[in-house]
Formats: sequence, C-alpha cells, structure tokens
Amino acid sequence: MTIGTAVRRGRTLARAAAGRCTLAIAGGLVAVLGAATAAPAAAAAPPRIGVLKSDGNALVKEGGLSTNWVLEHDDVKQVVLAGDRIGVLTGGGTALVKEGGLSTNWVTEYTGVKQLALSGDRIGVLTGDGRALVKEGGLSASWVLENTGVKQIVLAGKRIGVLKSDGTALVKEGGLSATWVTENTRVRQIALSGNRIGVLKGNGTALVKQGGLSATWVTQNIGVLELALSGNRIGVLKDDGKALVKEGGLSATWVLENDNVIQIALAGNRIGVLKGDGKALVKEGGLSATWVLENDNVIQLALSTGSD
Repeated sequence: MTIGTAVRRGRTLARAAAGRCTLAIAGGLVAVLGAATAAPAAAAAPPRIGVLKSDGNALVKEGGLSTNWVLEHDDVKQVVLAGDRIGVLTGGGTALVKEGGLSTNWVTEYTGVKQLALSGDRIGVLTGDGRALVKEGGLSASWVLENTGVKQIVLAGKRIGVLKSDGTALVKEGGLSATWVTENTRVRQIALSGNRIGVLKGNGTALVKQGGLSATWVTQNIGVLELALSGNRIGVLKDDGKALVKEGGLSATWVLENDNVIQIALAGNRIGVLKGDGKALVKEGGLSATWVLENDNVIQLALSTGSD
C-alpha cells in the first residue's frame, strides 16, 4: 500500500468502529479449536505473530516473543495466520498463501478479494462483489461458493460463518456444503472459536454462545467496537479504547488488559493489542502477564498458536 501512516491508522479505527473483522482474524479472526468442531489442521508450527506496517510491509516471527522478524511481503493490506500457513491480501486485491516455513513460496489463491480467512486446512476469501468462497485441503484445491451478499467471512475448525450485507449472521458446521443456520440479526461482526460463536450487534452489544449452533446467547459486554474469541478466552475492545479479556466460562470476570487500543487479538495463551500510536504489544501466559513491545508503526496485528 502507498497510503500514509495517518490515513492508514484512521482507516484501521474506522474499520474497528464498523465491526472490522480481526484475523485474528480471526480472526478474524484465531482459535483453539474444540473437539466438537475440529477440522483437519494445517501442519503445526511454532506460535506466530504477524504485523502489517504502515508502509504496507507484512512481517512475521515465530517462537518466543523476542524472536526476529521476517519480511513476508510488501504492498499488503491484510495479514492472516493459521497453523503453518501465512496469508496476505495485497493492495491490488490478490490473496496469496504460503505453507511451511516463513521463507516458503507464495501461491496465488484468488484475485478481486477484499478479505482473506484461514483455519486449519481451509482458506476463505470474500470477493469485491460479496461472494464468500472456501476451499479445503491443499493450496491448489477447488473453490466452493458458500454464500453471496456477504461482508465478512470467518473460519474455525469445521465451522464457517458469514455476515450478510443486511446484518444477518449465518454459521454452518461440517462439510463445505452443509446447511446454513441463522444465528442473529442486526450484526456488524461475527467471530468463531471452537464451539463458541460470537456476534457484535449494531448497538455495540457483544453476545457469545457455547455449544451447538442453536445454543442460547449470553450477553458479554456493551459499548463494544470489536470482539475476539480464542479457546476459553473472550476479548472485547470498548468504545473508550479499553481492551478487556475474560477466561473460563461465559460469565467469568473481565480483566482490563490495556487502554488507548484500536485492535485486540487472541490466540491460545497470548493476547495482543494494537495501540492508537501504532505500537503492537503481546503478552503470553496469564491475563496479568507482562506486555512485550513487538513492533511500531503497525496498522494490523495477527496471532496464531501454530496449531490453529
């Protein structure tokens, strides 16, 4: 990307306020997967941390919090991690994925993409025209069209989630052709991890359910800009910039992790926050562990357990 630092950070804030997906994420996006939803996993790797710098460079490190960074790609607008796979979405909308070590070769997965998601041996893309496609298996496997009119896609184990342009959150479990279940409406972000599903409603209320697709929702917090799930941890970024995390059951107590935050990421026993000044911090262990400064001039942070 050739956009300046201030503009890039501004867009990051705007995406968070609109329920931008975390890849943690995953993203989005990022999960310790329960046995009930376990998919064939990508090969295990050491835990990884990825950052997208304001100059468009994507860097990844693996192992401890103080290991060295490896430049993965330039002209990037999203970086995604899962198992031994790394994905980047270039400024031109090309989704690339590599598998194995940090220096392996890239494989072009799709073009005309606006979001990329990874989990186990699945890859998902959301195209500019709102189509959600997923493939399973090797990097050259065939794509399956999952849904249309989509504005976010999330993957976790054998579950696929999509957020439709009308705010409807749908999840399916099992094969790529399984039946969709409507989870909630008036949603602006959806998150998956193991047997948990989370939604962030348009009014800023974060809800999480645990178990089957028809389990009961539990209200987690209000005034939320971003929701993150990983294993038995839930993280929220509040509209005042405070990052909170809880561990255990859905009714566990919140712990204040940091303030002046614009993104939160979870993976296994790691918590990451991206501060408003562009500093990326990660801690490992308990909720009260010490923060480690990972990088600066960052506009996106990604975490992976190495087995997700």
